[in-house]
Amino acid sequence: MNRFIILICFLTLVETLSAQSNSPIGNSLLDQLIIPSNGQSKRSSSTDSNMNGNGDSKEILPGETLVLADLEGPGIIKHIWNTSASLNPFSARALVIRIYWDDSEKPSVEVPLGDFFGVGHGAQKDFQSLPVSVSSYGRSRTCFWRMPFKKHAKITLTNELSEFGPVEFYYYVDWEKVDSLPEDVLYFHARYHQQTPAKPGDHVILNTIGRGNYIGTVYSVLQVVNGWFGEGDDRFYIDGENIPSIQGTGTEDYFGDAWGFREFAGPFQGVSFYEGPLAGDRVTAYRWHIPDPIRFKKSIKFSIEHRGSVVDMQGNTLSNSNERADWISSVAFWYQTPIVFSDAGIPSANERIPPYQIKLASNLRMKATPDKIRKETAVIHFEPETPDGEIEFDFDVKESGRYKLSAVLVDDIFGSRYQPLVDDRPAGPILDLVSKGSDWTEYSFGVFKLEQGNHKFKLRGKGASPNRSPSLPEKFSIGISSLILLRLEDL
Repeated sequence: MNRFIILICFLTLVETLSAQSNSPIGNSLLDQLIIPSNGQSKRSSSTDSNMNGNGDSKEILPGETLVLADLEGPGIIKHIWNTSASLNPFSARALVIRIYWDDSEKPSVEVPLGDFFGVGHGAQKDFQSLPVSVSSYGRSRTCFWRMPFKKHAKITLTNELSEFGPVEFYYYVDWEKVDSLPEDVLYFHARYHQQTPAKPGDHVILNTIGRGNYIGTVYSVLQVVNGWFGEGDDRFYIDGENIPSIQGTGTEDYFGDAWGFREFAGPFQGVSFYEGPLAGDRVTAYRWHIPDPIRFKKSIKFSIEHRGSVVDMQGNTLSNSNERADWISSVAFWYQTPIVFSDAGIPSANERIPPYQIKLASNLRMKATPDKIRKETAVIHFEPETPDGEIEFDFDVKESGRYKLSAVLVDDIFGSRYQPLVDDRPAGPILDLVSKGSDWTEYSFGVFKLEQGNHKFKLRGKGASPNRSPSLPEKFSIGISSLILLRLEDL
């Protein structure tokens, strides 16, 4: 049994024992299963209307909005799950989830889909926490936030990018129809905010008027220089305070880490995604205030400094704790009454996503030795019969600079080992591309100084994977979906 399961069992036991001290039944998650209810369990989903069919996804065309749920209350949304398929490697940032409560014409939840589920940047990454989890290499997203509504609830998803065609979307929205809700019930809210780049002064994560509980933060940074961005302190100003009554000691401290960041996942805090301390590297951290909600009666303002060190390419420290102009984005999660929304709305998809140059492999000039290529709409499959096959792609650079280079590759049960090369220079370690399924994964190869003109990206076979199933024949396949370039001078 892993430590996460042990902790959840322990917390449930503590809650149960505490409740049982005052009641023969208690009120823990397990206790509620033995209490009868007049509520009606319901679901809105993408299931095929033909019960014998298998067309269980909904297509969202560029610029189109799909209604995921349109519910008559009173009720409580208890579970949302989804997965999607898109040629856009950053579709989780291009898709926006919006939730409208009761008679509001504006959304109280307005967040890019990936950020809402705990992973920023449109990145694909797995992690497990108590209310939110992501699996299937970043493609399966789940949350268990409780979302009450008295009259009506509507959930929509909008595909805001036009270059990559439609998105196939599968989803569940599980909810319970109830007889009534308390008059003073608090409504679920989530709001996205970004600075690209960060301006002088604190990054404000939330500033709202009302009564409620602050319950969570997702915080993402794209670094524009080398060094450590997390010397900033968190600050909660409650009910109009001029001096925050809750102040922190450092960015990583607020998210439950220390002395920098590294990936970890706890039930209430963690770092869901971390690439490193260099320019172009990305990080997302989360903090759920479930056992320790921040209470406010009139208003709350939550901000965090963006301070840290700057280090040059020779390892010289240029500053220790000055403000940094990184690309910062955040999501605030809270419950409150009355219902509120942002008049500013959310930045456009082109503003939310850095200026990546995404080159679909099927559109690039290529050569393979041997010539064993199978083309699909979204993937080039290279299937040599020998372990030393090579496939090479030409790509053009319009402007000289330092480029972060990555690729979306597809591994499978017949995958093998490949060495990536850029202009015939090794680009990172040998990749092992065997898996138990067919998994699309972004692999980062580092930062390269590329001159204007033509360049080559190559994958050179290095033999069978030691992790392949011995019951299968030896094959050496690899799939390539896209190359991704980010010119750091453009940040």
